[in-house]
Amino acid sequence: MTTRRCVCPGSFDPVTLGHVDIVSRAAALYDEVVVAVLHNPAKQGTFEVSRRMDLVRASLPAEVSERVRVEAFAERLLVDVCRDVGAEAVVKGLRGGTDFAYELPMALMNRHLTGVETVFLPGDPALEHVSSSLVKEVHRLGGDVSDLVPGAVLEALAQI
Repeated sequence: MTTRRCVCPGSFDPVTLGHVDIVSRAAALYDEVVVAVLHNPAKQGTFEVSRRMDLVRASLPAEVSERVRVEAFAERLLVDVCRDVGAEAVVKGLRGGTDFAYELPMALMNRHLTGVETVFLPGDPALEHVSSSLVKEVHRLGGDVSDLVPGAVLEALAQI
């Protein structure tokens, strides 16, 4: 029997409750989820890549974490990542129509290049306004993000 595997890509800088929601739901649909922490070595992130990976792992519920592996990839096409890890699909969360308009051309290009499909999961409406960049900005300016990120991320943000 073949393992059904998907990739959930992103920068995860930092991981939010929206990310955790999508990864958890992907784990209910696939045997294994590869969280692909994508990064550009030429860009400075808020957190080092290894720290992002640790925060993703620390943020996942126990019942999900055994079916998820977290790996980092730099300067690679997503379709190459999928081929390398043996994934049949990319799973992406959508917060709304703007996300769909942004993600659809990439999904079509990925299918064109290698045939890999993209599965879109609607995000939790309560988290529709949440993005890593907004979380960082609100936190930087002293706002409360405690209900938008996992506890481990809140602790990490407090240290920067």
